[in-house]
Amino acid sequence: MKKLINNVDDLLKESISGFCKAHGDLVIAGADNKFIRRCELADKKVALISGGGSGHEPLHAGFVGSGMLDAACPGEVFTSPTPDQMLAAAQDSDTGSGVLFIVKNYEGDVMNFEMAAELYEGECASVITDDDVAVEKSTYSTGRRGVAGTMIVEKILGAAAENKMDLNDLQALGESVNGSTRSMGVALTSCTVPAAGSPTFELGDDEIEMGVGIHGEPGRKRIHLESADKHVNEMVGAILDDLGQQANGEAIVLVNGFGASPLMELYLVYNSARKLLEQNGVKLARSMVGNYVTSLDMAGCSITVCMANEDMLSLWDQPVHAPALRWGC
Repeated sequence: MKKLINNVDDLLKESISGFCKAHGDLVIAGADNKFIRRCELADKKVALISGGGSGHEPLHAGFVGSGMLDAACPGEVFTSPTPDQMLAAAQDSDTGSGVLFIVKNYEGDVMNFEMAAELYEGECASVITDDDVAVEKSTYSTGRRGVAGTMIVEKILGAAAENKMDLNDLQALGESVNGSTRSMGVALTSCTVPAAGSPTFELGDDEIEMGVGIHGEPGRKRIHLESADKHVNEMVGAILDDLGQQANGEAIVLVNGFGASPLMELYLVYNSARKLLEQNGVKLARSMVGNYVTSLDMAGCSITVCMANEDMLSLWDQPVHAPALRWGC
């Protein structure tokens, strides 16, 4: 294993320190690095707080800023943050209008955010993201996984919160955006968790994992590597099948890299996906290509389609100023 680290036990602490110093005009670290928070909080605005295991950067800390999250709670690599982290973030970020937790659908994340909500004395609510079509509820204990679609939920809700939408309406909007969003991923290699020092799983030179999770969880199947068009066709097909009658109209489309695939390949995937979506009546109203929800050093990518109405597109277009996402400022 070749990693640019000092001591495995200090990796997260040193990374958070570097992140907050590099983006000191936008974010600060909470006490004991329990959370990362916007430098300036807007008064009487619902605070949006997310979090999860580290290793998916820039999710979530990279999306802390004006027009998006108010705080993010980083757990250890691929490990849920603890309830006391979430509670501290809520207490520090609430300016009087309550807190909305945005939670990826993993057992530890859901359980710990629920505990934090029970401990929090202010007004709070949650939105759970579960956009991964690779997993059916019958085969995964908590249902579908929350993956790259989480970023789309965070962006749209971030804009709505800046517009002073109240807590109940924000929760309803988040559930609507999540319900309109589907993702499917493919891995060409495993990721390597630094503390483990070896790949999470093994793939042959000519194998890929179709439907892989962002922590290296098994996908739908392991198959031979073929042309990009063929694999994209399967990914887009799974998304469209799951969307059903929703797959008609305008969409926000994200081709998300897992960390080790070059942009050249990601744009090729986008080109293939765009053709298929347009052939099936989906108009790509907004597009993003890049590394937004990664899996350490995994090679591969995911495709996310969010069927978006005019209100969602309008909120998507509103300004955002965060370390990893910036426009309209």
